[in-house]
Amino acid sequence: MKKHCILLYIFSLLFLQPLLAQQPQKPTSSDIYNQIEKLNFLGSVLYVAAHPDDENTKLISYLSNETKARTGYLSLTRGDGGQNLIGTELKELLGVLRTQELLAARRIDGGEQYFTRANDFGYSKEPLETFEIWNKDSILNDVILTIRRFKPDIIINRFNHQTPGTTHGHHTASAILSYEAFDKASDSEIYPEHLKTLSTWKPKRLFFNTSWFFYGSEENFKKADKSNLFAINTGVYYPLKGKSNGEIAALSRSQHQCQGFGTTGTRGNETEYLDFLKGDLPKDKNNIFDGINTSWTRVKGGETIGKILTDIQKNFNFKNPEVHLTKLIEAYKLINQLEDEHWKTIKKQELENIIVATCGLYLEGVASIQNTNPNSEITLKLEATSRCNEPIEIISAEFLNTVLTEDKKLENNIPFKTEKQVKISESVPFSSPYWLNKKGTLGLFSVSDMNMIGKSETDLLKLHWKIRLCDVTFDIYKNVIYKFNDPVKGEMYKPFAVLPEVTTEILNKVELFPNNRKHIVSVKVKAGKDNCKGDVIFDLPADWKVWPKKIAFEIAQKGGEKTVVFEITPPNYPTEAIAKSIAVIDGVRFDKKLVTIDYSHIPLQQVLLPSEAKFNKIEIETRGTNIGYIMGAGDEVPESLRQMDYNVTLLSPEKITTENIKDFDAILVGIRAYNTVDALKFKQNILFDYVKKGGTMIVQYNTTGKLVTNDIAPYELKLSQDRVTEEGAKVTFLNPKHPVLNFPNKITEKDFECWIQEQGLYYPNKWSGKFTPILSAHDKNETPKEGGLLIAKYGNGHYIYTGLSFFRELPEGVPGAFRLMANLIAVGE
Repeated sequence: MKKHCILLYIFSLLFLQPLLAQQPQKPTSSDIYNQIEKLNFLGSVLYVAAHPDDENTKLISYLSNETKARTGYLSLTRGDGGQNLIGTELKELLGVLRTQELLAARRIDGGEQYFTRANDFGYSKEPLETFEIWNKDSILNDVILTIRRFKPDIIINRFNHQTPGTTHGHHTASAILSYEAFDKASDSEIYPEHLKTLSTWKPKRLFFNTSWFFYGSEENFKKADKSNLFAINTGVYYPLKGKSNGEIAALSRSQHQCQGFGTTGTRGNETEYLDFLKGDLPKDKNNIFDGINTSWTRVKGGETIGKILTDIQKNFNFKNPEVHLTKLIEAYKLINQLEDEHWKTIKKQELENIIVATCGLYLEGVASIQNTNPNSEITLKLEATSRCNEPIEIISAEFLNTVLTEDKKLENNIPFKTEKQVKISESVPFSSPYWLNKKGTLGLFSVSDMNMIGKSETDLLKLHWKIRLCDVTFDIYKNVIYKFNDPVKGEMYKPFAVLPEVTTEILNKVELFPNNRKHIVSVKVKAGKDNCKGDVIFDLPADWKVWPKKIAFEIAQKGGEKTVVFEITPPNYPTEAIAKSIAVIDGVRFDKKLVTIDYSHIPLQQVLLPSEAKFNKIEIETRGTNIGYIMGAGDEVPESLRQMDYNVTLLSPEKITTENIKDFDAILVGIRAYNTVDALKFKQNILFDYVKKGGTMIVQYNTTGKLVTNDIAPYELKLSQDRVTEEGAKVTFLNPKHPVLNFPNKITEKDFECWIQEQGLYYPNKWSGKFTPILSAHDKNETPKEGGLLIAKYGNGHYIYTGLSFFRELPEGVPGAFRLMANLIAVGE
């Protein structure tokens, strides 16, 4: 039993630790003072919504920095179903990027970040559909698990549980689940398996964070009766930070870069409104913690701790925080004696961080290389520097059961440095997002370990420092990192990772076989170690012929790459297959590809995914050869067009001229280009003139938000938020004899089978009579939407606007999407 409690404590400790390797925190006196203020407040709030960027950073920042409450954000999903304004990552890779953006936001606003296993499968119009795909019971389990683990006094929903169908189904679902979980988290009959390591929990009260959005307009909200709402002025100013709450919130929200949520900071009074839903009604409408004991008297034995910390807070020495060390140690000893394990674990960790900062104690473990493999050795460099007059002794520093140093006394401001070879055992798991290790379902990631559910990311390997200060022993865990000097940027940090000895990647995610001819398929082999050699094999169903059966490779240096080619012959009938590339070294099979996500606002991410591609033998004909493509917010459509044997040229909008586009058979405009590419507003006349002279211009979806020009078409065209989210919705051909449905491929309802995520989005709902609508479809219980594909003759050419989700379907190898795109390109033939 005692061993079990120790393991639970260690897990809780790691769960609370920052998990990202980047510039180490070097707290100022002001930071230490703020941490002591938070240490002296025993109250918590859990904010609940559906996606990254749904959270109200103004409220989270206020609760964390002004109220001093422990504040968490539970995002049910990782945002996998969104779009990407800064790169081409979509689906699970976008989820990894958006997870890190949330963590970057929390580091700024002071909150903590949690998730469920819910996969963001794309837009959903109402929560019943959402629950069918997610499996409501599984996600409710995760919400209750988070509540029982976090133990919030207050829960705040971002969305209204009472208005299904008025917003994204995920949004309403998040509120419904939170509303249910508020009561069920205290019921021992609900998910009793949690109670092996946790206890039930009953939050005190539940709110809905309402705003003008839920009233239809700002004008309506101004007129609304707010007498029953709780009003919080979040527009406070923090002198010790030199920023207003609105400025901190803007910096936090601006971390959601892939969604284009850069935000300008605000100053002055700002009011957030909370609608009370259930629990104990506070008497003071300006204080949501009214009636909740948030002092140290909340826990047995805490009163003395509170007095010590209050005295330090009142008499804090900003010039020399070390003078408070004796009292901080006294409080630490008392916290160690608390019976309340929940607050003991949280406050012990907080106080450890304060004591380390007060001592100016710098502890670091730097790996000699950025990544390595299981069953390998690395050099680990250690530094320990104390800027404190109180003697500090390093009892030991340990990494992966290897003692690196011990019994070392630190002298004031004299760094202790050492290095040692460390063995990375075969049992050390790979450093990759844990929720992607196993194949999940459309709506649910596969995570079998309950202790991992809800965690933001995979734990990094940690260096365990055991130190003695004032006759007290502290266990301090620091991420092992990789550090290097950039000639321009200076000291740079990256996470230390454990990766396979070799990875492979089929270079085309989708390979089309429009006829029976053989294809040369390339596989990139990347070495994860020096002197990497073995064989590559290609795995396909028996009716696909592969030659040769295997190809030997040998790569001298780690990080080196080699491309090998296989000859693939398809069956003589339409079919689809999943191809896999596998490297074999000394009988061990390696079946992963390595994807690197590298942006300046997040730590480097290295993601291991199955090395697979989709091979499609399809019946398709094309016309035309040369395609010009104008990139918008980022998509993979150009590569899909190349799979159709088109020559694709990426066009820089700034360099478009009448002369350099005249010979293209068609010009395609990427997704959200008119939302994101400012230069297009100066090129519309040239593009329309290209159409008038006989060209074909195909414009993919744009949102109803700010457009760089309202003249995105040569005729009247008004965008809306109409969409068909049910990818399998029945499609009706409004004009079956139209050439685009018949040449060069005969399009049938079968071509709309196997679409993914959604059929289309942001359809126009008003257009000139010059346009011909081609298709009609709708979600259940909705009216037909006819704006998914519009074609207009303009001069001698054709202008096409489509909200169909080609940007998702083509990279996923959906045969019908390829056939229809071929017809759009050929419409002028």
